[in-house]
Amino acid sequence: MKLKFHTNDSKLYSLSIFLIRLMVGTVFLSEGIQKFLYPGVRGVGRFIKIGLPAPEFLGYFVASFEVLCGVLILLGLFTRYAAVPLIIIMLTAIASTKIPILLNEGFWETAHAARTDWSMLLGSIFLFIVGAGKYSLDNYLFTKRNSGN
Repeated sequence: MKLKFHTNDSKLYSLSIFLIRLMVGTVFLSEGIQKFLYPGVRGVGRFIKIGLPAPEFLGYFVASFEVLCGVLILLGLFTRYAAVPLIIIMLTAIASTKIPILLNEGFWETAHAARTDWSMLLGSIFLFIVGAGKYSLDNYLFTKRNSGN
């Protein structure tokens, strides 16, 4: 059996976007919930350890955006808008936690520590560029409704 993939296969393309949405949305939703469930380790406490300003506010603020935007990404609703705060969160996470590792421990330790951050950043940028795809509420609400007019 030979698998045949074409780069212009719209179903494969749409499925690929859905899988990226599933990855990005699930990770952000999970991480946001964990910031609420375990604030001493994942939320406020981590933000204090990192040295971020106003960690009590920022911990819950970031958690709220991760949960909200994670759900929006999973649903494929306002996907491009939801990707923007997630890109900002990931750039901040890399700057505040991974740059110090790079300076103190070197490239390979940073590459290891940043693998999830890097994946979430690139996944969010991808969704910002291409949108939610065919299997999304964005497509259902905004494309199908308008194509009948």
